[in-house]
Amino acid sequence: MATSRDDFVIAIRSAFLKKGNQQRFSLIVLIFFSISLIVLSRLNVPAINYLKVSLNEIIYRASFVVSIPEQQLQNASIALKNHFKLYEDLKITKKKIKELEFEKYNSNYLSAENTRLRKLIDEYIVQSDELVAKVLLDKNSPFLKSIIVNKGSKDGVKLGMAVLDNQYLIGKIVEVNYSTSRALLVSDLNSKIPISVEPGNFLSILSGTGKSYGKIQYTQQDFNFQESNVVYTSGSGGIFKSGIPIGKVKIESNENIRVNFFSNLSQITFVKLISFEKEEIE
Repeated sequence: MATSRDDFVIAIRSAFLKKGNQQRFSLIVLIFFSISLIVLSRLNVPAINYLKVSLNEIIYRASFVVSIPEQQLQNASIALKNHFKLYEDLKITKKKIKELEFEKYNSNYLSAENTRLRKLIDEYIVQSDELVAKVLLDKNSPFLKSIIVNKGSKDGVKLGMAVLDNQYLIGKIVEVNYSTSRALLVSDLNSKIPISVEPGNFLSILSGTGKSYGKIQYTQQDFNFQESNVVYTSGSGGIFKSGIPIGKVKIESNENIRVNFFSNLSQITFVKLISFEKEEIE
């Protein structure tokens, strides 16, 4: 009887220890061990509590130690990616620096050549410090289009200074007092400004009409005006430097070419006063 019982135990043990059932046996043992440990911990047995704390400590320490290589690999991977990204950014930055250096040299060359050409044509290339003035009075009569500003001789205002609204020409100084000055607007009937119509470099005279627009006079019949044409100062006559924008062409008829001013002359609060001087040719 004992022999048969031992044979039964041996048979069960060998069945659990077979290669296919070994993992299942270990899992069952672990489950029973965990259940037993939980039940015993509920009974508040000191030995079991110490065992539980010790197991937790071992597990936590082992988890930390095991996670160190993985964390190191992650940090190394991130550092490697950042290194390659930094290297690519460095190459892009160097390329942009070279492009900017080329643009700088090219700009310096063009600026120097532009200065030489302006000297050759006796152009106005040196400007004084600009003065910002406030409009005190607007003489908006049918025959006189002018403004009074709060800058005068004590501030360095001189006759003939250009009056700008932002970057657009709106008139010139025609009267200077100690603390105030009067500017004749481009819309005044007495205003005559040498202009250049672009594109085409057509030279003409812009006359004021007493209204919110000007009129091109002395036109050549063979010039084909377009409403995309822009009117600039030509620099002729020694009044203003060339290239100051004034307005845009509006075609009423072949004989009537209007210029709509870029600035609304009835809504001006502040203006800039600038004078231009010729640079001496060395």
